[in-house]
Amino acid sequence: MLGPARAALREPLAGRRLVTPLAALFFLAALVDRGAWWQAALLAVPVALFALWYRWPRLMPVLAVVTPVAVAVALWDSAHEPGIFLLSLLALTVAGWEPNRIFAAVVVAACVLTPVLVDVLSPVAHIAWGIWTLGILFPAVLGVTIRRLEQVTAELARARQELAERAVIDERQRIGRDVHDLVGHGLAAVMLQITGARHVLRRDVDAADEALRTAEEVGRASMQELRRTVELLRREEDAADAPAPGLARVRDLVGTYRSAGLPVRLEADGDLAVSATVGLTAYRITQQALANAAQHAPGAHTTVTVEVTGRAVRLAVDSDGVSRQGPVGRGHGLVSMHERARAAGGRLVAGPAGTGWAVRCVLPLDPTAEPTPDELRAWLGHAEPVAGAGEEAVSS
Repeated sequence: MLGPARAALREPLAGRRLVTPLAALFFLAALVDRGAWWQAALLAVPVALFALWYRWPRLMPVLAVVTPVAVAVALWDSAHEPGIFLLSLLALTVAGWEPNRIFAAVVVAACVLTPVLVDVLSPVAHIAWGIWTLGILFPAVLGVTIRRLEQVTAELARARQELAERAVIDERQRIGRDVHDLVGHGLAAVMLQITGARHVLRRDVDAADEALRTAEEVGRASMQELRRTVELLRREEDAADAPAPGLARVRDLVGTYRSAGLPVRLEADGDLAVSATVGLTAYRITQQALANAAQHAPGAHTTVTVEVTGRAVRLAVDSDGVSRQGPVGRGHGLVSMHERARAAGGRLVAGPAGTGWAVRCVLPLDPTAEPTPDELRAWLGHAEPVAGAGEEAVSS
């Protein structure tokens, strides 16, 4: 039984549920001190108003006026002194849940002055108003604390909701980038093979058949990887079913494009066994860069350079030759590469360089150790003349 009660009290404004039971308890405590029946009935009025206030908070002005008056009348002949607890409860309530803070301060002051005025003005009442002053001010301070705690709870709930929504958006963007990269890579490789098969179809049937067979294999592999990526939308545990490609698979990626007819070679230096996040990011950026090279400069000589140092992975994809890239733009491919690099704590520049196109990327092995601008310039090296979409990353 305590479980649901505790859960309910953790909700915003849940403390208001205790006000009515406390009012009834204080009313019963006041009955112990004998007095006239009409005085006891008078004290029952604030209890009823507390119960109504829980449902209709706009009754607070009525409650703030009736409670001090009812307690003062009941105390006039020194009877029902425990009824002052109703003033303490009123101070707690108004300090905790009244939005008008000036009105709340006035009501608390009225609650404090009520036992003092009764003790001074009544010829028979003898009230320990000093103790009751503390007994009213302390609940008022407690009410202010409760108010602040509930505000913090509400702010945390909003922040948690925003973080959850942001996580959903980030996951959708990540999957969107994966789908875009996979489709672009698969289509680029398949189109290269089909183009080669078309060119040799009449001269060398075996070569055309081999190109079409390779296109079929690449297409099937791309479809399987695309299906596995889309399945992540349905079941989170699928992420562990098949390992994501890492930096070591860049060799296979380059080999796929080379067999498809793209003049590409790989230069690798260092241990390619890096963390899964950095490896996947480098692989996807290389995949997108090669897809762009196959689409815009299929006849250009492309070089993929991977260098793993003690602090970072340096990646470069250079296409030297005639390019159909045209004016520098910010297509989905470039945006995807930039977003991946930023998500891994790295930087990326891309744009025309000399007679071709170049992509430069640096990914720190430790995402918490963000490189300085000087280190970025040193790591990106000869990326300085690279203009276009990512140039601001070097100067930032």
